[in-house]
Amino acid sequence: MKLATTTGDFSAYAETQQEKMTYIRQAGFRYIDYSFGADYNKGNGVFTESWRKYLDDVMNTADKLGLIFVQAHAPMGSPIRRGDYHTQFVDVNRRCIDACAALGIKNLVVHSGYEQDISKDECLHRNRDFFMELLTYSESLGINILVENFNKMCVPGMYWIDNAPDLKEMIDLVDHPLFHAVWDTGHANMQEMPQDEALRLLGDHVYALHVQDNMGDNDAHVAPFFGTLNLDSLMHGLIDIGYKGYFTFEATNLFLPAKARRQYEPDKKLLMPPLPLRIKAESLLYEIGKTVLTAYDCFEE
Repeated sequence: MKLATTTGDFSAYAETQQEKMTYIRQAGFRYIDYSFGADYNKGNGVFTESWRKYLDDVMNTADKLGLIFVQAHAPMGSPIRRGDYHTQFVDVNRRCIDACAALGIKNLVVHSGYEQDISKDECLHRNRDFFMELLTYSESLGINILVENFNKMCVPGMYWIDNAPDLKEMIDLVDHPLFHAVWDTGHANMQEMPQDEALRLLGDHVYALHVQDNMGDNDAHVAPFFGTLNLDSLMHGLIDIGYKGYFTFEATNLFLPAKARRQYEPDKKLLMPPLPLRIKAESLLYEIGKTVLTAYDCFEE
């Protein structure tokens, strides 16, 4: 397996994806996951009128740095909300599909949606309708749409797909050759089912990973070994299903974001770790991944 990470790792340190790519390369990574959410939240990049020229610039930067895009993540939203919002959000995801085609990315992660006070059955079927809109669009471009196991949140009257059996049920319901799963290890760590058992249930539907860790109580997105994730169970599951994709990190909170720290108004020199230290932490993330994969004879440059 080859190591990859998300451009979201440096969202707090850089305005442009090109800057983020530079820092990721300095840390040792060669394969990257493009976070469309960063562009969407700032209304720039892919979500501008000159987006095709922008993507040419991104590809030129990738070529100069020796980076290869291997997957992408669409912006978060409420895909099963109805009305004008739904139409607009479908268009946002179609733009991401177009961008994936331009960047040579075959796998786009799109979150499922949820709403208050609807049944599991209605939630699944409304998600199916949303994903079918995207899949109809992606067919001509050959882009896979990947849905993930979401993090566990116990909210009365709310259902969402947060475990392997329900994730497989969603995939089976959509039943489309371009619709598969991305397995989020941190989200799974908040469940009782062991990683290997969950992966075997999903089998060859697992096209990509979000590798992150936590203490089992909240969606922390820290690096492996910083939480309670059992990496042996994960690796056995990946080997058992013959996983051929990338070992892609989503450990964006390797250092907690500044907003999560106690505030001290008189001075903020150390509110955020300085950029050189963050790059060193990213290098550690690479070494963690290399150590994990090497232990199971799976590491590829």
